[in-house]
Amino acid sequence: MNAQILNGTAIAAQIRQELARETAALAAAGTIPRLAVVLAGNNPASAVYVRSKIKACEEVGMASELHTPAEDVSTEALLELVQDLNRRPEVDGILVQLPLPRQAATRRVLDAVDPAKDVDGLHPVNLGKLISGNHRLAPCTPLGIIQILKRGGIEIAGKEAVVVGRSDLVGKPLGLLLLHEHATVTICHSRTRQLEAVCQRADILVAAIGQAAVIGERHIKPGAVVIDVGTNRLTSAAEVEKYFPGDAQRLEQLEKRGATPIGDVDPRAVRERASAFTPVPGGVGPLTVTMLLANTLTAARLRRGDGMTE
Repeated sequence: MNAQILNGTAIAAQIRQELARETAALAAAGTIPRLAVVLAGNNPASAVYVRSKIKACEEVGMASELHTPAEDVSTEALLELVQDLNRRPEVDGILVQLPLPRQAATRRVLDAVDPAKDVDGLHPVNLGKLISGNHRLAPCTPLGIIQILKRGGIEIAGKEAVVVGRSDLVGKPLGLLLLHEHATVTICHSRTRQLEAVCQRADILVAAIGQAAVIGERHIKPGAVVIDVGTNRLTSAAEVEKYFPGDAQRLEQLEKRGATPIGDVDPRAVRERASAFTPVPGGVGPLTVTMLLANTLTAARLRRGDGMTE
């Protein structure tokens, strides 16, 4: 089967161009959207993610600021910082980068963010609005997946969608977004019986479970659209040869970096059975930061009452 590659990198670039134009128009009217990022502790991976978010803000003309509490920061100090950001009128979006240091009460800190500035879409108020279909700020990765489907020309309404994974960040909110797009949705998890049979029903299959290549040929209905949210790593030449036979570029990457990325879907199976799929890398990943920017722009508009339609 000649499967369509849903190029998340290209879709993200298109959306960022649109965001840059909209940000420039807002700036001309006197408002520059501003994102405040809280990076607590010394997590190297988090630092990389945050740098990419700050750089993305610059690329589309948004302002940003970075707050870096120490590794031993207390929950009370984080709450005080968040409340200060809540009070500042020039701050439109607040992002608390996870994970927080072990001693910090993550849920308390996230719940302290003003829902109007919650650009991660994780506040209970925003999640409640997502359930009702009256949402404006929703989790970024699920928003990005909807954009991939729509801009990739994939019809959602009336289709059967199966989401493998029930996390608060991806699985649950994505299920709701797909419902609002009129799909029939099943969310699977570790206790789902006959997982292969359930997945085989899917016109749209989303893998978001964090296990390398766990979704294989027997899970994918011929002609299904497959969205791979996984961000796993292969660390041996034998694994690379197994999943990417004859791929010299992957082996070179393994040699240079000690690992090469792979999603939750077996890349051999998806190319043979799917009608369209997202690659790893270059699929869902680029949309996550892009939709953070989109949420920041939305928050800036809503907080200033610019008349956005329902």
